[in-house]
Amino acid sequence: MNIAVCVKRIPKTAEADIFIEKDGRDIKKDNLVFHLNDWDGYAVREAVLLKEKHGGTVTVLTVGPEESKEVLTRCLAMGADKALRIEGPAVQDSHLIAKILAQAIKGQSFDLILTGVQAEDDGCGQVGISLAQMLSLPHAAIVNHIEITGDRAKVRRELEGGIEEAVDLKLPAVLTIQTGINEPKYISLAAILEAEEKGMEEVPLEKLGFTSNESVEATVDQVFFPPVGKMAEILKGNPDEVVGKLTEIIKKKTGG
Repeated sequence: MNIAVCVKRIPKTAEADIFIEKDGRDIKKDNLVFHLNDWDGYAVREAVLLKEKHGGTVTVLTVGPEESKEVLTRCLAMGADKALRIEGPAVQDSHLIAKILAQAIKGQSFDLILTGVQAEDDGCGQVGISLAQMLSLPHAAIVNHIEITGDRAKVRRELEGGIEEAVDLKLPAVLTIQTGINEPKYISLAAILEAEEKGMEEVPLEKLGFTSNESVEATVDQVFFPPVGKMAEILKGNPDEVVGKLTEIIKKKTGG
């Protein structure tokens, strides 16, 4: 079973001081630490587990700058066999990234193509689904379990309210992987150093038929911090009293 996994290098922002660029269209990233997108890490781990069970190879791909080689090295240390870095366009748009990845994957004999459900930095969640459409392949999103039997994949995917849906797909197929699908494996320094010795293919955009200034289909007009609101109000009393208070609040807010 040959599996491709699309990954992304993203900045850690959870515990960092965030500042917005002067043009208001992005955050300042000069002093931020970058790492492998969390959802993509689970996708790589799942691909390696499937390879160990069914044989084959795992190839990781990313669209990004030279620094993206760091996350590819980590993926190789996690058990991937091959890595491919495609030079990223000047402006990254989810649909454009999917087009570039589709062009890189097209014509290759992959049984499964995995992506994370979404990226931590923009939360967009469009690349995997767009990729499936562009490659004309069946897909399932938010997948938390995979079972391969012959040329079919039986998967479970999350729906709202804790409900799961069972889906049966004919391979090849595209799956977007949810966190928690497996147990992450500790990656030792020795494994990372060994991975640095592995070859890594690099492909310019021009080789795939794109330019560095390829037009994007979506742009960011403004990035801003969420406005600070009031603290939550806890309504006390018996059910009838709480309903009465809530009704009055709604009337005031709606002018009713």
